[in-house]
Amino acid sequence: MKLILSVVLSAIALAAQGLDPAALLKPATDTWPTYNGDYSGQRHSPLKQIDSTNVKSLTLAWIFQAHSAAIKSTPLEVNGVLYFTVPDNVWAVDARTGQQIWHYKYTSDGGDHIGHRGVGMYGNWLYFTTPDAHLVSLNAKDGTVRWNIELADVKLGYFSTMAPLVVHNHVIVGISGDVTDVPGFLESIEPETGKVEWRWSSQPKKGEPGSETWPKEGDAIEHGGGMTWMTGTYDPDLNLLYWGTGNPNPVLAGEGRLGDNLYTCSIVALNPDTGKLAWYFQPSPHDVHDWDAVETPVLFDAGFQGTKRKLLAQASRNGYFFVLDRATGKSFLTAPFIESNWASGVDSRGRPIARLDKYPKSDGTLVEPASDGATNWMAPSFDPDSGLFYVIARRVISIFYHTASGKAEGWGGRDRNLWANSVIEAIDYQTGKIRWSHELGDGEVTAGILTTAGHLLFTADNAGNLMALDPETGKTLWHVQAGGHVVSSPMTYELDGKQYLLTAVQDLVLVWKLPGD
Repeated sequence: MKLILSVVLSAIALAAQGLDPAALLKPATDTWPTYNGDYSGQRHSPLKQIDSTNVKSLTLAWIFQAHSAAIKSTPLEVNGVLYFTVPDNVWAVDARTGQQIWHYKYTSDGGDHIGHRGVGMYGNWLYFTTPDAHLVSLNAKDGTVRWNIELADVKLGYFSTMAPLVVHNHVIVGISGDVTDVPGFLESIEPETGKVEWRWSSQPKKGEPGSETWPKEGDAIEHGGGMTWMTGTYDPDLNLLYWGTGNPNPVLAGEGRLGDNLYTCSIVALNPDTGKLAWYFQPSPHDVHDWDAVETPVLFDAGFQGTKRKLLAQASRNGYFFVLDRATGKSFLTAPFIESNWASGVDSRGRPIARLDKYPKSDGTLVEPASDGATNWMAPSFDPDSGLFYVIARRVISIFYHTASGKAEGWGGRDRNLWANSVIEAIDYQTGKIRWSHELGDGEVTAGILTTAGHLLFTADNAGNLMALDPETGKTLWHVQAGGHVVSSPMTYELDGKQYLLTAVQDLVLVWKLPGD
């Protein structure tokens, strides 16, 4: 009888490891099952046990040290287990105690180890991209490998750092390789077999819509780009994926690729079942400053100009905030969220109009922001309670240089930063106006943002301070010196009736809770 009971309990425990893809439509409060927590990209949690009245009482629940590179990933939390990554590594850790359950080590055949953003999960399986542009399927229970496929040839300059997004029975995977003249793409992978279901290329072929925005050489488009290196978002009602794409190539030399260079530096809406393009919007046409538009396309339903609408908002690397109709891609609002000098205005389609005198030159051009951007991959947040969009914004001034050959280091030039400082901006999505700013100090802050129903905004600064702010005013409610640089985004989850806050600092995972058992 004991043996039978043990087998039954083991079976239940095994089943509990899994994640039903249907649960992603409305994640339970005791989970954080995708890179952004849910499909919307809002990074807003309904948890409110930790709130503005008690946040000063937060205490450490546990610490886990990875003995690795700095953690850029956002952990998944499913059934009491946390899964997080750095390049070539995945950990499973008990979310209650910080005890390691397993550790998987991958050996890359080259590639770029610049960072890693996390895993996707389908059923009992995890999906992990690698620096040499592979996708690995791991057993969530013990970290053993089920299959390993090549997404792209690392010898061509491809690599991958992104966290896959699971939609229905599709594992959506993007690619990196932004300084090599190769096309970017997005793929749907069948989760059981690893077979490619469809591929959407951000560089259209001759005769396809968008190909007219590139110069041709024979039958091929001469240049490439449009990498898909950040995780997108998804609207189940419209059944549309929203993804940002990276720069064209050569990055800073645009004279050999005249035109808008679609679909680089764009937000695209795709059908997840077919990969068919529904619409696009291009924040930076004919980019010559390395301003990838991969920043999270945040989805929310809210009033705009007196009508409730299905909206998409992005604070883009070029320093502009965009609000679109996510059903059609129509522009509702374009407004700067940080001081810049590269655009003369906004055109009829909501796109900033570039100043030609701010293109890179052989003797240098002073441009704001720099190629690192007015923001970058750090997670923004939208709080439906305050109605504000929050972003880590950087004022970065740089001199952009252009080489005569247009081929130096694959960039066609380079820029050199002169000065930088960072703030959190709270943006009114209806007007584009900055409701408040919270100074974070000199340098380029790389922490992301989390808001919660507890009337809190969590982030970090470059001095190693973790902090909670009032989302209505930007006032500091809690801070603690964590002793290291933060390159990740906070997340939160609930277990056994207790809310936990997770922050990664360098190679440490710090988990916080309120006092008491």
